[in-house]
Amino acid sequence: MAETGPAPRRFGTFAGVFTPTTLTILGVILFLRFGDIMGQAGVLRGMAIVLGAQTVTLLTSFSLSAIATNTPVKGGGAYFLISRTLGVEFGGGIGLFLYLAQATSVALYVLGFTESFLGAFPSLGWDSRLVASCVNLGVFLCVFAGAGWTIRLQYGILAVLVLAVLSFFAGALPLASLHTLAANLHPAYGKGSGFFPLFALFFPAVTGIMAGVNMSGDLADPGRSIPVGTFTAIAFTGSVYVGMGLLLSAVLPQGELLSRGFVVRELALVPGLVNAGVFAATLSSALGSMMGAPRVLQAFARDRVLPRLAPFARGSGKTQEPRLATLLTFLIAQGALLLGDLDAVAPVITLFFLVTYATLNLACFLEGVTRNPSFRPRFRWHHWSLSLLGTLECLGLMAFLSPLWSLLCLLALGGTMVLIGRAEILATWGDLTSGLAFQRARASLIRLEKEKYHPKNWRPSILALSGGAWNRNHLAEYACCLASGRGVVSLAQVLLGDVETLGTHREEAERLLRKHIRENGLCAFPVVVAEEDLGRGMKTLLQCHGLGGVRPNTVLLGWSEDPKRRETFFQTLRLARRMGKSILVLRYDQTRSREEGIVPEGPLSVWWTDPQNGSLMLLLAHLLRQNPLWRDHPLRILLTPPPQADRESLVTGMQGRLEKARIDGEIEVLPTEDPEETLSRTLANPGLLLIGFAPPEEEEEEAFLARMASLLALPGDLLLVCHAGHASLEA
Repeated sequence: MAETGPAPRRFGTFAGVFTPTTLTILGVILFLRFGDIMGQAGVLRGMAIVLGAQTVTLLTSFSLSAIATNTPVKGGGAYFLISRTLGVEFGGGIGLFLYLAQATSVALYVLGFTESFLGAFPSLGWDSRLVASCVNLGVFLCVFAGAGWTIRLQYGILAVLVLAVLSFFAGALPLASLHTLAANLHPAYGKGSGFFPLFALFFPAVTGIMAGVNMSGDLADPGRSIPVGTFTAIAFTGSVYVGMGLLLSAVLPQGELLSRGFVVRELALVPGLVNAGVFAATLSSALGSMMGAPRVLQAFARDRVLPRLAPFARGSGKTQEPRLATLLTFLIAQGALLLGDLDAVAPVITLFFLVTYATLNLACFLEGVTRNPSFRPRFRWHHWSLSLLGTLECLGLMAFLSPLWSLLCLLALGGTMVLIGRAEILATWGDLTSGLAFQRARASLIRLEKEKYHPKNWRPSILALSGGAWNRNHLAEYACCLASGRGVVSLAQVLLGDVETLGTHREEAERLLRKHIRENGLCAFPVVVAEEDLGRGMKTLLQCHGLGGVRPNTVLLGWSEDPKRRETFFQTLRLARRMGKSILVLRYDQTRSREEGIVPEGPLSVWWTDPQNGSLMLLLAHLLRQNPLWRDHPLRILLTPPPQADRESLVTGMQGRLEKARIDGEIEVLPTEDPEETLSRTLANPGLLLIGFAPPEEEEEEAFLARMASLLALPGDLLLVCHAGHASLEA
């Protein structure tokens, strides 16, 4: 996904971050609902609501500042930060949630303005929905004209808002009483109310910390402006909320706080200033959200995460204003205006923002805890423990506020991530997904290095000497089936020639092998070495491949029919045995038709000749049957004792082994003096036959081939197994 260039950046800390953040925080809840919240919650729980909400935003601001000073922040605010940290799936899901939350926030602030306006002028008798729609249209037109015009307008709004707050303090302070404050300490919840419903109503009042981040694409220095402007705004607005909450509770009894409606205006020294402040606060918050939401959608669309949103990536004019996205935001806000009221919209916005904050904190936590070398934020006042605390606090609040809606919200986020993941978007930016996987792998490798090996923990780690896997794909597929999702498979290829001149060819061969693995859906890793001859290449692979406790414990080769390669073949067998590797040699019957890939018709047959090799053969047969394509193939254990042997005793002993091994299989006894001849005569359709063997010494190769001739003539696939002793049936 190509990233387009950012719009020209123009605004500093005060204009671009502090002003929109402050105006969004000091909004509709402060003037229209704060008195009711303090009246129902009481002083102690009311302050707990304020401080709890402020704690969430403060912890999130630490994470926000750390990521913002580590990543060159472009347009899209929180979406940009999350997507570049947690990856395209998380970023895409959160991008949509954040956009919808901020688009719906426009409706919240417009509804607040409408309620205050009609309360100030009750004689007008206008329809509330008509007024709200007109205000929404006016906000849209202001933003549509450009962010520069809107931000200049916010200077005047901030001045009016500050005067309104000062007017309230000047009028209420002389009336304050410690006796009244003490009488209001405890809650007086109304019907259907409580601590968490009041928290859900209040929380949108502090979600303005994203206002400055959403303007990141228009900031001159976002890495400095976002932390400084955000923390300054939190400190200022937090002081206002605490001061107003205590003052309201010190002036009026709880009953009057609940019944007197627009109590902030009634207590102000100049009531008209409070009216102007409410109008200014609600309009400024609506303007801030109407500016921020389209920029999130524009950045999301420019990343081409969902192709259908591509039209919203376009910008207009030199400043690349997201006008089409602004139009969609207006329509969403208008829909919310027609469907809800202020008290109904606020809790929904709370959940959306809590999901966003939790994810942002999670991103910073993972960057810090994985010790990513690229995570070098200039903002030093952060620690991964603060981010973890912020994540847990957000998720905990969601669970307490509304378990059902929180679950649905998280399911919707997960569904969006799955949808984006299935689209197989190729991101051109780095994220911490690979870094997190590397950190987990590193920790696991160190732990494996410290752990003492026990046969109970044996897993197949197979090095398949498959050459160019596209030429011998059956070997690669067998290796993956034998690992059965429980082990590790490496597909190896040896390039013959001078090592110094084959560097580029080796990289190309590994790329092609990796492509082959991906296209065939194989769970395997490619490994390519360059050596002057095949024997030295095999030695290099067997000695050097692997890391720590994830070195290959099993080598898989194909049976060689080429007399010219027979010497290298037997040398490789002996070398693998001396190095303590189990050995598997596959003779693949290419004359048989197969319904599904490598799977032949017929049962899985294990020729039991000795417990040493037999234990690994049974384990491998069991692992094969864990694959869906092999599941219906019956497992047979073939015993070939001399005719005079105690057949019943042999069967009983084998049944005991199978019982201890917790493996189901049929036991078939074939008394004979010539086992190889008997097997070749009686097994007309073996499917896959597993046979134990020992690699022959140099002088015994011809005798070994002669003994194997009759077995190699059998139809079906043949797997020779030599066990190095690491696995145990009874573990």
